[in-house]
Amino acid sequence: MAVPDPFDDHFDDDTDDDSDDGDRPGLTPDDAYTVSELAAEIKEVLGEVYRGGIWLQGEINGLSIKNGNSYFTLSEITSDGQRVKIDASFWKGDRQKLSAKMRAAGIDLANDLKVRVKVTVDFYAPFGKLSVHVKDIDPRFTLGELALEREALVRRLKDSGAYDRNKGTSLSPVPLRVGVVTSASSAAWADFLEGIEESEIGFQVMLANVSVQGDLAVGQVSRAIRALSRRDDLDVVVVIRGGGGKDELSTFDAEPIALAIAESPLPVFTGVGHEIDTSVADEVAFRRFKTPTAVATGLVEMVNEWVGRTEEAWLGIAVRATESTAAASAALDLRVANVAARVRLGVDRADERLTGRVDRLGRASSGRLRSARVDCDGLEVRLRLLDPREVMRRGWSIVRRADGRAVRSIGEVGVGEAVNVHLADGTLAATVDGVTSA
Repeated sequence: MAVPDPFDDHFDDDTDDDSDDGDRPGLTPDDAYTVSELAAEIKEVLGEVYRGGIWLQGEINGLSIKNGNSYFTLSEITSDGQRVKIDASFWKGDRQKLSAKMRAAGIDLANDLKVRVKVTVDFYAPFGKLSVHVKDIDPRFTLGELALEREALVRRLKDSGAYDRNKGTSLSPVPLRVGVVTSASSAAWADFLEGIEESEIGFQVMLANVSVQGDLAVGQVSRAIRALSRRDDLDVVVVIRGGGGKDELSTFDAEPIALAIAESPLPVFTGVGHEIDTSVADEVAFRRFKTPTAVATGLVEMVNEWVGRTEEAWLGIAVRATESTAAASAALDLRVANVAARVRLGVDRADERLTGRVDRLGRASSGRLRSARVDCDGLEVRLRLLDPREVMRRGWSIVRRADGRAVRSIGEVGVGEAVNVHLADGTLAATVDGVTSA
C-alpha cells in the first residue's frame, strides 16, 4: 500500500472535507489502515527519516537503572511553560562503550542533568509508544551547561552580598568542636576521622549523616548545614565528600547548599572532591581545602599552632618574670647595702657621740662622787654624834613610861608612876617620888 509522504508540502491531513476523498488515493474507506499496519508504517517512516540517528538535547528526569540498562525521560520546558518529554533508554552495552569517554569528562547520567545525546528513534507498536535509544553523548554540552549554571549562581550570590558573608564570621583560635556534614559510609568520613584521631587532640566531632549525591543530596546537605550552624556547642562546620564525576560534584554547585553556607553564623570549611575540583560551596565557604583529609590536617594544624603560640607566650612570660625578679633582687641588694652602710655610719657616729658623752659623764661623775663621799663622811660623823647611844655613853639617859613613850616633860608623869630609865649599858626600873621644875 502506497503511503503519502508526511513531508510533502502538498499533503493535507484535513479529512473533514469528504468532497475531496475521490481525489486523494488512500483516503477512501476501502483503503483504511489497520492499527498494526499504521504502527508498522510509522516505524518504517521514522527509520527512514532518522536513519543514522539524530542529536537530541534535554534534561534527564526519572532516572532508573535495571540490569545495567538506564531508563529516563528527556524533557524541555518550552517558551509557553509547557514541559515536553520523550522516553529514552541507554542500553548496558552502549553505555559500556561510552564509559571511558564519560569518565574522562567526569560526567555520568543524573537527574536534572542537561545532556546532548545521539539517539535512534523507535516506535514500539504494542504500546503505541515513541522513544529514543542513546548511542552517543557530547560531554562538552553538559559541562558547558553546568558551567553556565554555576556562573549564573555565582553572579547572584555576589550581587546579593552572600558570596563573602561566611568569610566574615569569627573563627575560634582553638576549633575543637566540629560539626561534620557527610555520608557516614563514605571514604571521606573515614579519612577525615582518621586524621582527627591520629592527632590525639581532644576534638569533639558531631556527624550529620546525609546523602552527598543523588536526588536527595541537595536538600539533606543544605538542611544539615543549617541545623549544625544553629548550635552553640560547635566552633566550625565541615562539609566533605570524596571524589566523583563533575555531574556528581555538581551537587555542591546547588544554590540551596551555597546559601546555607553563606548564611551560616559559624565558619564553614569544605573539602569536596579531588584537589583540582572547585565547587560553588568551596567559593562561598570560610575556607576551602583540597580533600577531606586536608580538612582534618588543617584543623589539627590550627590547634597545634595555637598550642605553640601559647607555649611561646608562657615561655616569654617566664623569661620576663625571671629577668624582672633578678633585676628587682639586684636593686634590693643594692638598697640593702646602701641602707647597711648608712646604718653602720650612723651607728659609728652615735657610738662616737656616746663614747664622748660617757667620758664626760665619767669625769663629771668622778668629781661628784668625790664630793658626795666627802659629804657622806661629814654626815656620818654627824650621825654618829647624834646617835642616842653615843649621847647616853656621855651620861645621858632616856626615861620612858610603862607604855614605852619617851618622857619629854615633867608634866607627862605623876608621882608614884613607874618609869624605865634607859642607859647606855642597860635599863633601870624606877618610881617617881617627886617632881621638881627647872
